[in-house]
Amino acid sequence: MNKKFLAFSTVVTLGAGIYATDASAAPYTVKTGDTLWSISQEYSMSVEELQQINNIDSTVIYPNQKLAVAKEATKYTVQPNDTLFNIAVAHNVTVEQLIAWNGLTSDLIYADDTLAVSPSVAVKANTAVPEQVAGTYTMEATAYTAYCTGCSGITANGTDIRENPNLKVIAVDPNVIRLGTKVWVEGYGEAVAADTGGAIKGNRIDVFIPNEVDAYEWGRKNVEVKILK
Repeated sequence: MNKKFLAFSTVVTLGAGIYATDASAAPYTVKTGDTLWSISQEYSMSVEELQQINNIDSTVIYPNQKLAVAKEATKYTVQPNDTLFNIAVAHNVTVEQLIAWNGLTSDLIYADDTLAVSPSVAVKANTAVPEQVAGTYTMEATAYTAYCTGCSGITANGTDIRENPNLKVIAVDPNVIRLGTKVWVEGYGEAVAADTGGAIKGNRIDVFIPNEVDAYEWGRKNVEVKILK
C-alpha cells in the first residue's frame, strides 16, 4: 500500500524533568532511548494518557525524568437488566477483566452498583518472548501510518488497517519473511507480516502504528524479530 514513511531518531540527552505524582503507582524513570510511545506500549496506555497524567504537551522526554504511569479507573453505574457480559462488550473489555478490576467473586451484579470498566493502574503489557520460535533475525525497523495523503489503508495482503487500527501489522520483504507469517518484534509484540514497501528490502521491516505522532516516536532502530511457528 502507499504509506507514509516515518524514520526519525529520538534524541534524549538532557537532564531530569518534572513529573506529576500519583500515590497509586511508583513513577517510571526514563532510560536513554525511551520514547513516550515505547513507555505507553509497556504500560498498556496511549501517548495521550501519559501526557495527560504528567501534565506535558510535548513528546520530548529525557533520561532520568520521572513519569507517572497510573491512571484512574473509568466508572460505570449498573443499570436494570445489565449483565457483566453486556457491560464488557459495551466497554470493549472482557468479563474476566471486570471481575478482576472490581474484586468480584461471582458474576452477580445489581442496579446502581458502581463498576470499574478500566484498570485503576496501568498494567504492564505482556512482552515475554513466545516459546515457539522458528527463526530469529536482527532487523532495522521503522514505522508507518495509514493516515496520510495518498495512503489507502489496505495492506499488500488486503487487510484494512484503517478499519482495524489495533491490529499489529508489519511490512516486510517477502523474499525474507513471507506475507502472512506471524512474528514477534522486540518493542512491538506479536504481529503479522501483512504489508510490503518500496524501501523495505532485505533485513528491514516497517511496523504499523495508527497514530502519526506515535509513529514518529518509534524512530529508526535495530530490533530482534522472531518468526513464530
